[in-house]
Amino acid sequence: DKDTPVLHDIDINIKAGQSVALLGSTGSGKTTLVNLLPRFYDYTSGSLTIDGVELNHYPRGWLRSQIGIVEQEPFLFSRSIRENITYSVGRQVSDEEVEAAAKAAAAHDFIMAFPDGYSTLVGERGVTLSGGQKQRVALARTFLKNPRILILDDATSSVDSETEDDIRQALLRLMKGRTTF
Repeated sequence: DKDTPVLHDIDINIKAGQSVALLGSTGSGKTTLVNLLPRFYDYTSGSLTIDGVELNHYPRGWLRSQIGIVEQEPFLFSRSIRENITYSVGRQVSDEEVEAAAKAAAAHDFIMAFPDGYSTLVGERGVTLSGGQKQRVALARTFLKNPRILILDDATSSVDSETEDDIRQALLRLMKGRTTF
């Protein structure tokens, strides 16, 4: 029924800097819930606030500038690695900032192994990179963005165990001092 709420009876109070794990079976609404934060969907009842202000009072652009999302399958553009890292940062960034973000995301070494380094072109949807490399480029983008809120949606599920450990360490660095889902 289209009038039945997708999410209901949820009451969560999360303090700034806290990490929250949402657990549930496939289709239980975990992703839907976190997609309310950047206003990918608008809620029609209830209340959702950040710093005591209703979410729908914030402009979408501002909200999205405050939120970093690392998904299971990150989206990369058919552009250079540097352009993929700086995408949606919303400000001019130096090469040093890009490299610092890539180092924090455990991506710098594999990027520098390419003959064109940060200028290496990434094929459509990142086909020229492995799953773990794509994930680390997406992490570098998030480090560079420096968001207040992080959404990690199954961020290590599609990589091998050694790469997963590198990504997990990078995620721990990224999560420090941020509100994380």
